[in-house]
Amino acid sequence: MEEVILKIENLSKQYRLGTIGTGTISHDLNRWWAKIRGKEDPYLKIGESNDRASKGNSEYVWALKDINFEVNRGEVLGIIGKNGAGKSTLLKILSKVTGPTKGSIKSKGRIASLLEVGTGFHPEMTGKENVFLNGAILGMTKKEIASKLDEIVKFSGCERYIDTPVKRYSSGMKVRLAFAVAAFLEPDILVVDEVLAVGDAEFQKKAIGKMQDISKGDGRTVLFVSHNMGAIKSLCTRCVVLKNGGVQILADTKTAINEYLLLNKVEDLSVKKFFSNAGVVKMTMAQLKNKDLVCNTFHSGDSLTIDVTIERETNDEHEVNLFVGLYDEYGVKQAHFGNTYAGYKIETNKKNISLQINKLPFVSGTFTINLSLHLYGKPHHRELNALTFYVEPGDYYGIGKNVIEGNGRFLIESTWA
Repeated sequence: MEEVILKIENLSKQYRLGTIGTGTISHDLNRWWAKIRGKEDPYLKIGESNDRASKGNSEYVWALKDINFEVNRGEVLGIIGKNGAGKSTLLKILSKVTGPTKGSIKSKGRIASLLEVGTGFHPEMTGKENVFLNGAILGMTKKEIASKLDEIVKFSGCERYIDTPVKRYSSGMKVRLAFAVAAFLEPDILVVDEVLAVGDAEFQKKAIGKMQDISKGDGRTVLFVSHNMGAIKSLCTRCVVLKNGGVQILADTKTAINEYLLLNKVEDLSVKKFFSNAGVVKMTMAQLKNKDLVCNTFHSGDSLTIDVTIERETNDEHEVNLFVGLYDEYGVKQAHFGNTYAGYKIETNKKNISLQINKLPFVSGTFTINLSLHLYGKPHHRELNALTFYVEPGDYYGIGKNVIEGNGRFLIESTWA
């Protein structure tokens, strides 16, 4: 039988906008008077949901409202949602950085948090001294910390600087050391916010591997917040999707990610104009086409053309190259194209550049395109998330049947004999 290690019941957090603390003396007196009469805080009856994009009518806002869920021992739970959905507030309450307005949290064991780069580090102390300080905060004895010190330093990759004050560390070095401390000092629950995005690709891979070891091998629990859907997909067993301070859905990772993507569906971008002061040469427009039809929804096996219009300030000959990155809904690069890879030279008088993918090799999904114009071999003008398109199952093999979703992501032409 699974053991519940963390239980959150009716958790809510209210803030008063534009003030520090609870606000005015009159509001505090009203709260005090209600309390001694055994009444509910009068300001809990007002307040609006945490929708940062709209103007409200109340000066009170619920950063979190009636959050309920349980986490089992050894589970890796993802917490996802748009910026301002309440993710960091939830983790700060779990880590006891701040208290809830209403509700309760019941946990078993020690909680270690990695919420911001270098949280809990003293800048004047060395890396080694901060390891012992953080370990002591987590309730470890000096002997226990010393027994793990070599592993912590090796994992962090900061051995050369371990006796240097942390104030001289880069943000990446701080997060490396902070994560190593939190992971190796064996908390029962490890809380990790978006800080891993600060690290480089090699460290992120190590950190995700370590979190998998923590949950599967040691039976400890991880709460993981990230906007990287690839990391969420590979690491988490279930996910909570937050929206405007409330739980939108608690489900298996695939279902939760699909819900998150629906909540954050990117506007249909089949044509995009660019406004840049790149100078000598720049991109001014890009569009997607299926043959001659401008569109952003395709089927497996369709032809997809990416047209890019460029503008030159002079007729002088410049070495210009175009590179195209194709990313899936998890932010993972699926393909990379460049005119130089195909041996195609962009002539001086060329204003329209076209890249044609003859048969889309995807079963289904949402994809975004990054464009990068290089001048003399170096990046000159970039457009991230320039275009978005959707792929639906289609008759890729030309046999009168659509490819069924779930049978892999890529389709490859092949021959049977």
